[in-house]
Order: sequence, then structure tokens, then C-alpha cells
Amino acid sequence: MTNDLVSVIMPVFNAQKFVSEAIKSVLDQSYERFELIIVDDASTDGSLTRIRKFNDKRIRYVGLEENGGAGKARNEGIRLAKGRYIAFIDADDLWLEEKLSEQIRFMQRENTSLSYTDYYLMNEESKFSHRVFSPAWVDRSKMMQNNYIGCLTAIYDTRELGKVYMPDSRKRQDWALWLAILEKTDRARGLQIPLAAYRRRENSLSRNKLSLMGDNYRFFKEVLGHNALVSGFYFIRFLGAYSWYKITSVKSID
Repeated sequence: MTNDLVSVIMPVFNAQKFVSEAIKSVLDQSYERFELIIVDDASTDGSLTRIRKFNDKRIRYVGLEENGGAGKARNEGIRLAKGRYIAFIDADDLWLEEKLSEQIRFMQRENTSLSYTDYYLMNEESKFSHRVFSPAWVDRSKMMQNNYIGCLTAIYDTRELGKVYMPDSRKRQDWALWLAILEKTDRARGLQIPLAAYRRRENSLSRNKLSLMGDNYRFFKEVLGHNALVSGFYFIRFLGAYSWYKITSVKSID
């Protein structure tokens, strides 16, 4: 396995309770050649204080003056990235220690420019509860049905793809990124072992389900630019694919 630099992008907004644990999970990676680019999206809590406690030359920090959402923060990280590979983790999520080693090895073995993995779901106390199983591969057609790639698991290869950015929208910007990448390559491949953990926070779990559905309809209409009829078609198809994926791919580990 070659020892290429990985740029890890971490957007932060008011994550003082979790950001230290997220940073530590990156610094503890067995794959050592990475830079961690932390982009603070105008936090108003103690996140910056937590971040500044880390003294590691692999960390690069930038603060945004105005809150623009995770997509804009990630794009700033992508702009600053020096690595061949670009990976993503949010400030309340975690990586397992072998995440980068296993996934970079997988990408080089399979000659793929976009990869993702299985991941765990955890609560606010970092207790793992479920495993989310990923498909072995996705193409653009399949990804138009549902977002099968967890952002905290994704890595793409800038040597093959160049730097690809997210739209400025606050919702579903990662889904749009995968679709843009899949216009440049035929398939993304999944490493079907869990290498990350997504934190389900109480405030996000309480969001209105109708609001969540509205976000997905607007994704097809406003982000991808389809008319109302086509957006409605894709949205109905999404509901079926998403429901089936939740039933068949999210399994309790208790």
C-alpha cells in the first residue's frame, strides 16, 4: 500500500460536547500520513476551546466568520486540502482505529476512486446500538434512488477525479457530491465492514418527519434542478428505496 496523504475534513458547529472525542478518533488512526482540517462554522459555544487543547502538527484549523452550513465548511476544507485522498468526519461522529488503513488499502486494491464503508449508530453517550450495512457498489442510477453513502465513511481520490465540491445547500449536500463524482466514474465501491460510528443526537431525532421528507423533495427540485413533476417522481421512488433500505440494512447489535 502506498503512503499517500489523506486530507480529513471536519466541519464544526457548536459541538463542544463531542468534538474532542471526534478529533481523538482521527489522531488515533493506525494510518499516520494524514492532515486533519478542522473548519469551525462560526460556533458560539466552547468548541474552539476544546479544539485548541490539541497540539498535533497534523491538525490545521480555520474559522469562518459567518455560519454557512456543513456544505460550505466542507468546501473550505476541500479547498485547503493537500492530500491525494479526501475523507469526511463530522464533529460528533467517530472513526475506528483502522478506518483509513483498511479503506485506503481497499481503494488501491479495487482501483476505485470513491469508496465508503458500513458504520455503527450510537447514542449521545457513545454506545453503539445498530450497524448500517452498505451495498457492495453503487452507480449514479442507484444513487438517484437513495443516498447509500454515509458521509462519515466516504473517501475520494483527487488524483483520479480532481477536487469535487458540494453545493451550498444546507441539506443533502453530501448526496449531491456523490452524484457529481459518479458522473466522473462508473461506480463507487463499498468496504462492507463497519469502520465509523454516526451519533444520533436527541435534537436531531426529534425533528418533524414531514420536514425531513420536505428536505428530500427539495433536494431533487432545488439542488438537482428538476421540475416539479420529475422531482415528484424521484421523491416517490426515494420513499420506497429509503424504506426498504432502513428495513433490510439497519440491524441492532444488542
